[in-house]
Amino acid sequence: MNTQAQGRGRGQGNDRRGRDNDRNRDQYLERVVTINRVAKVVQGGRRFSFTALVVVGDGEGTVGVGYGKAKEVPAAIAKGVEEAKKNFFKVPMVQRSIPHPVQGEKAAGVVMLRPASPGTGVIAGGACRAVLECAGIQDVLAKSLGSPNAINVVHATVAALKMLEEPEQIAKRRGKSVADVTPAALLRARQEVEVKA
Repeated sequence: MNTQAQGRGRGQGNDRRGRDNDRNRDQYLERVVTINRVAKVVQGGRRFSFTALVVVGDGEGTVGVGYGKAKEVPAAIAKGVEEAKKNFFKVPMVQRSIPHPVQGEKAAGVVMLRPASPGTGVIAGGACRAVLECAGIQDVLAKSLGSPNAINVVHATVAALKMLEEPEQIAKRRGKSVADVTPAALLRARQEVEVKA
């Protein structure tokens, strides 16, 4: 009788742990951008494994990119997710758009991002779209100007997002007021957000 009770208690503990893991997993948006099969040539022939490029974000301005490699696809995706969570960074946003135009470059990838008015949506290609949606950006215009390779496009998009600055930072660096360095439309948008809050 006592043994059964202990067994039952142990099972419940495992279920609780499983629910906590599910809650943490649901907290983040995960997008698998691309999966490649790669081969390593050894003496006995070829050994195949898989690589996965994964984007993880909370939809509230935090996003990260990870690259995982394993013998099986699910294991590669899991490794990519873990690496992405280690590489999280914050993206400054104004009314679910970006504060100013920016162009990011990484290897042969070049991505241009421009702010868009509310209701525009995410105008971007597949690889770039995954990063922007996971970051929580809802209105933006994006154009890939360089290599169409998904890995280069994702890293160029990340480089562009990391270059974004809040108007206060720009004003402080240039020794001017926030009103002098911020477009009127952006100021109105920020005031509307503050009024709603």
